[in-house]
Amino acid sequence: MKRILLPLTLICCTLCFTSCPKDNEYSESEQPVRYEFGLPIDSFRVDTGYVKNGETLGGIMNRLGADKKQQTQIATLSNDVFDVRKLRPGKTYYGLYQPDSTGVEHLRYWIYVASVREATVLHMEGKIHAEKHEKPVIYKLRQADAVIESSLWNAMTKNDLPVELALELSDIYAWTIDFFGLQKGDSIRVLFDEVYVDTLRTGIGQIYACNFYHGRQWQQAYYFEAGELHTYFDENGKSLRKAFLKAPLNYKRISSRFSYARKHPVFKIVRPHTGVDYAAPTGTPVVSIGDGVVIEKGYKGQAGNMVKIKHNSTYTTAYLHLSKYGDIKQGSRVRQGQVIGYVGATGAATGPHLDFRVWKNGTPVDPLKMESPPADPVPAKYMPEFKHWVDSIGPKIW
Repeated sequence: MKRILLPLTLICCTLCFTSCPKDNEYSESEQPVRYEFGLPIDSFRVDTGYVKNGETLGGIMNRLGADKKQQTQIATLSNDVFDVRKLRPGKTYYGLYQPDSTGVEHLRYWIYVASVREATVLHMEGKIHAEKHEKPVIYKLRQADAVIESSLWNAMTKNDLPVELALELSDIYAWTIDFFGLQKGDSIRVLFDEVYVDTLRTGIGQIYACNFYHGRQWQQAYYFEAGELHTYFDENGKSLRKAFLKAPLNYKRISSRFSYARKHPVFKIVRPHTGVDYAAPTGTPVVSIGDGVVIEKGYKGQAGNMVKIKHNSTYTTAYLHLSKYGDIKQGSRVRQGQVIGYVGATGAATGPHLDFRVWKNGTPVDPLKMESPPADPVPAKYMPEFKHWVDSIGPKIW
């Protein structure tokens, strides 16, 4: 488990953008030298600017007072060192000035801040050269709780949690929780790394464990690395990754359920509807709920544009009324989550929706009640290590 043990301390990159000596190295009468971009910043007069639309480096240098010799040297810099074509409007730059022996100020350094982490420093004295600087990335271990009132996304925002966390949680629980069916009162507990540069939160790192309350039960998830394993398991070592996704698209609502006695909305007669209709806008991507092979693709009368996928010897799925197809053909092998088409209203349909169907051993089954077979659990040889990990970190999310 190489990565799992890391967040228990703060980890930084070795390349530093900002550095300064420790305060206790100075007496009370002394002031520490403040370094930024590897330079004693208080030793210079600093001119701050922003790259304007259509502005060139030459134009910036003219405004900052660089002489012709300096500008000529800048033009000869290798693109690998500093690519002037990558100047972006709105980015911050700094001109650092110092006077010579006669009191005349000269541009000593020019600093281009490409991102919160990265900057390029041009040394303007003598032979001009460029130097890259990076700020350290700091990983802070955080345990957080959130109660869902409307959506997982809003719960993240309300609790000052990174919105990226909602996307990652949706992926972790994609095979066990229908995130379009979350209820008010559902909740999440999670242990994860927040990523900082200085005091600015820039994203999230690894999610180590989480516990999701949904459907009147808690569902634990633990990230585990051992050998070639690097995925999530429940507290008993069973994989959270199932053979199939819970839904093949991001839908607005379920407009019709599995029934053997539904009145058809077009033909106005009672006949079986052995699928689930997901109402969604035309063009909404439709994905395969699992790995498999496309056994049918084409226009099928009342079903409209349809794709049928055989996943294994037991399960087959079909996706009806598509407006168009993904990059597939009959006989293509598709992966779980691959786009195979887009929502439409072809065939006998009163509006855009996906009619999704599942067969088990040739018999139609209700997609909403289908129990997806699990992927492989933690191998027996790794179970002692996994159990130790769960016992050590589990209390943080229980």
